[in-house]
Amino acid sequence: MFPLEIQTLSRLLIDEARARSLRLVTAESCTGGLVAGAICSISGASDVFERGFVTYTNRAKSEMLGVAGDLLADYGAVSEPVARAMAEGALRESNGHVAVAITGVAGPGGGTPMKPVGTVHFAVARANRSVAHRHERFDGQTREAVQLAAVLTALEMLREAVA
Repeated sequence: MFPLEIQTLSRLLIDEARARSLRLVTAESCTGGLVAGAICSISGASDVFERGFVTYTNRAKSEMLGVAGDLLADYGAVSEPVARAMAEGALRESNGHVAVAITGVAGPGGGTPMKPVGTVHFAVARANRSVAHRHERFDGQTREAVQLAAVLTALEMLREAVA
């Protein structure tokens, strides 16, 4: 179902989280649950995967993750502050230890000059640590390619946070 590289990263992430007794959480917008799906496609994921939030709309981000409305209004959903708030909210609203958040413009429409198609913000929160952020521009790619590249980046960030 997922490319081999994503399957391999998911398997490594599960093994590493299990070894450290950490539970994982996802908060996804432009990937629509694909990170959770990649993790859960691996046998044994139930040992470490706590839950996933698919918060495609601003309302969902506010209601499910507690992202402040003024943050969304001031910066827009596709922004560093919102990605950070999503990751923090995912931890707060779950029993997880490490959360990844993804918000972006997968395309083919929806891009702007300031936030073109392929713009994606990531954040990882872990209890008692500062929130890590990463901004990527997956230019000139199809919607599927942007989403898969975002899944790969999110898995890599989770692995770094679990280590």
